[in-house]
Amino acid sequence: MRRFAAGRFGLVLLVVGVLAGLYGVAYVTRPAAERPVEAQPRKVAVEAATAACPATRGEDVSVYLPGTLSREPMRDAEPYTVSGPGGLEAGYITRTTSGAGRGLAGVRCAEPAAESWLVGPGPARARVTLHLVNADKAPAFADVEVYAAEGPVSGERGLGLEIEPGEHRQIDLRTLADAADVMAVSVKTFTGRLAVSARAVLETGGVDWLPPAAAPATEVVVPAVPGGGGRRELLVAAPGETDATVTIKAVTEGAAYAMRGRESVDVPAGSVLPLDVTTGIGGESAALVLTSTAPVVAGVVITGTGRQPDVAFTAGTPSLDLGSAVAANGASSRLVLTAPGAAGKVRVQVVPESGEPPAPIDVTVPADRTRNVRLKGEGAYAVVVTPVSGRVYGGRVMEERLRSGLLITAQPLAPARLWTVLRPLTDTPRAVLP
Repeated sequence: MRRFAAGRFGLVLLVVGVLAGLYGVAYVTRPAAERPVEAQPRKVAVEAATAACPATRGEDVSVYLPGTLSREPMRDAEPYTVSGPGGLEAGYITRTTSGAGRGLAGVRCAEPAAESWLVGPGPARARVTLHLVNADKAPAFADVEVYAAEGPVSGERGLGLEIEPGEHRQIDLRTLADAADVMAVSVKTFTGRLAVSARAVLETGGVDWLPPAAAPATEVVVPAVPGGGGRRELLVAAPGETDATVTIKAVTEGAAYAMRGRESVDVPAGSVLPLDVTTGIGGESAALVLTSTAPVVAGVVITGTGRQPDVAFTAGTPSLDLGSAVAANGASSRLVLTAPGAAGKVRVQVVPESGEPPAPIDVTVPADRTRNVRLKGEGAYAVVVTPVSGRVYGGRVMEERLRSGLLITAQPLAPARLWTVLRPLTDTPRAVLP
């Protein structure tokens, strides 16, 4: 009996030993633990898009759909709203050679958004009209806030605006901030979406539409500052509650450098700082690269030359990672492309209103340089810019020289509506907790 018990006990020890050995071998030879892979943003195709053009009676709106261009008349004083597949672009250009509205003025028809930013001269220097279009089927409630050199100036007058479905609201910004020389304007909806545009007619002469500016960020690139004579004024706004220290780098046709006397500037919280950068870029086409300790928005006021100078505007914009298109162009159009840091390459395709399009061309932009690319389109045509390599920023510039002075307009290359970037979803209790 004792011999049986000892044998059974030994068998148990043997089994335990074998199991322990197998566990040890498995532990030693186990694969290394893999770190969880963080979800990355995804580029996805846009299936449908909408654009709303502010009203200008009698003008033709250029409408670009992938591969085709058409022009549609704006028969009345109501906004022109167009919907179509991904890649839709629309816009128009006006040309006036006399009177208070003398100048070239180009506008990219805006897509409805929950937040929009504009930067430019204030109502003390220009007659600025803000256009709000609700292209959706539900009301939109929005806050319009104006920041000036002295800080936020619009108070509560622009808060809680209700824009009915299909409504087009025009706001003279003198009613919100009549004494502002320079300004940044934010339009934020807390219900619904709005297409936002603004037209500025300067007291000293010249007219153009303010392009949308990139949302506040600590890195901002303002492209498409054309070369030539005339004043160049950089406007930097720090709309948050923290002062911003901003370093400014110019990337011109011949060099990249921190501008002398403008290497670093301080922008008080809630204010807009104007800076004359005319001599800083030396008459060359350029982009301005801003790096800040707090989020900022930025744009440039471009003043032409001559007895009756025209004006144009450009603003901070994303790089051409998603491509871009400009629907309305003319015989004097050119691209101003910049590759901050490393060299970049894009493919440029002209799409005429009729006839076969020419073969696309590949354009290489050297590292830390700006390059002008003359467009060889005739009549009405669209231009499509597709990224090939590197990081490139740019804009479309049009100029016309008259005896009375240069006519000019500029349009930053906004991201094409062919693609969008979806941010990853994250599990969080804040989705259900108050």
